[in-house]
Amino acid sequence: MELAQLINVCRPVRIVGDTEKEINGIEIDSRQIKEGNLFVAMRGTQVDGHTYIAKAIELGARAIACEELPSDLQDGVTYIQYESTEDAVGPLATSFYGNPTSRMKLIGVTGTNGKTTIATVLYNMYRRMGFKCGLCSTVCNYINGKAVPTECTTPDPITLNRLLGQMADEGCEYAFMEVSSHSVAQKRIGGLTFAGGIFTNLTRDHLDYHKTFENYRDAKKAFFDALPKGAFAIINADDRNGAVMVQNTKAKVRTYSTRSGADFKAKILEESFEGMNLEMNGKEVCVQFVGRFNVSNLLAIYGAAVMLGTEPQEALIQLSAMKPVNGRFETIRSKNGVTAIVDYAHTPDALKNVLDTINEVLRHRGQCWTVCGAGGNRDKGKRPLMAQEAVKNSDRVIITSDNPRFEDPQDIINDMLAGLTEKQRQKVVSIVDRREAIRTACMMAQPGDVILVAGKGHEDYQIVQGVKHHFDDHEVICEAFGS
Repeated sequence: MELAQLINVCRPVRIVGDTEKEINGIEIDSRQIKEGNLFVAMRGTQVDGHTYIAKAIELGARAIACEELPSDLQDGVTYIQYESTEDAVGPLATSFYGNPTSRMKLIGVTGTNGKTTIATVLYNMYRRMGFKCGLCSTVCNYINGKAVPTECTTPDPITLNRLLGQMADEGCEYAFMEVSSHSVAQKRIGGLTFAGGIFTNLTRDHLDYHKTFENYRDAKKAFFDALPKGAFAIINADDRNGAVMVQNTKAKVRTYSTRSGADFKAKILEESFEGMNLEMNGKEVCVQFVGRFNVSNLLAIYGAAVMLGTEPQEALIQLSAMKPVNGRFETIRSKNGVTAIVDYAHTPDALKNVLDTINEVLRHRGQCWTVCGAGGNRDKGKRPLMAQEAVKNSDRVIITSDNPRFEDPQDIINDMLAGLTEKQRQKVVSIVDRREAIRTACMMAQPGDVILVAGKGHEDYQIVQGVKHHFDDHEVICEAFGS
């Protein structure tokens, strides 16, 4: 693309050099620069891209987008100064990759819990109905069935637009994307046009980054503020923050609820660890999901499908064929009748939701064991809350390592135990080694008991002192069960 055409999407403060030149790539990581690229210097939370301008030029960058011009301007290099490269990078990337969201319908899902399930099931549903689709999720990205590994929930603007551009080029009609609070706050979704947005819920999470719950909430709200007039916004009416999300949106608002009147509503008629029989908007449907929290997720999926033009009856038929997402209330059974459930629950609210579901189905016909921990180098304030939820809703609890990252696992466990009374600690043991903790629960549980292994879900690794090791809760459970 010609540089003059590319930089027109944002108004520069100043341009130094020739804009009549071809740009064949755009990067924010100087290490990825190739001959003929545009390097966008970003001021990140850890590093300042401006310090790598010289390195980018050395590797072949033809143009530099920056907030501050370097003192040493190189001949043959064009410098485009912007007030904020964080604001500019999204529109620049969108323009370079052919404005992919003008060529397909992009649906964003945001909230603390449920994003992966909703985005993934929508992707699977629309693929099953014969549409070409893309998916951007925590677990994996997909371009019409082709897996593209992911490192984070919402990629950086360059990676994201490159991915969406590939989807559009492949003929995808729809793309479903998890929208994290980080991605909104850091303008990673800048320049994208969403056809719809879904709000799941809001509970404590990521306060290590956002500092306050209000900042976290406002980041989510900003996503809905930016939705265009022709889009839809579907919110969870059972969460008091739902109404806040759409206070200033231009989108068409619809609600869903499991408790009160809403545009999309449902109630549980029957449930077991195999699935539920629901009444959804007056129609009965059997699904392979378990738990009230999943009823909310399914309502959001149903609502989005209807808003995208799918007939309500067809949407229900498709829902009945959908399967839970890997690592989300994933059930494993031993030969002697013990049930293990692997779930990504890593916030106090998510842990409570999963345990409430287990106890509703279990109905005191067996004991509930919980194996859980908390991530290192993340919000320390939720650690005692995680332990409290586990103890209040379980018969026995084993507190162990999650992803300790660069922290001492025992320090994290101590932070969790600090939230418990002496009486509560009587039904808790701590085992630092996660493999040993899971094996212990599997060995001690009796037929009819349920073991919840929470926190890592789909993840097949553990990060210890910054080193990633293979670790899969599902594999460890199957080994312990001898299956």
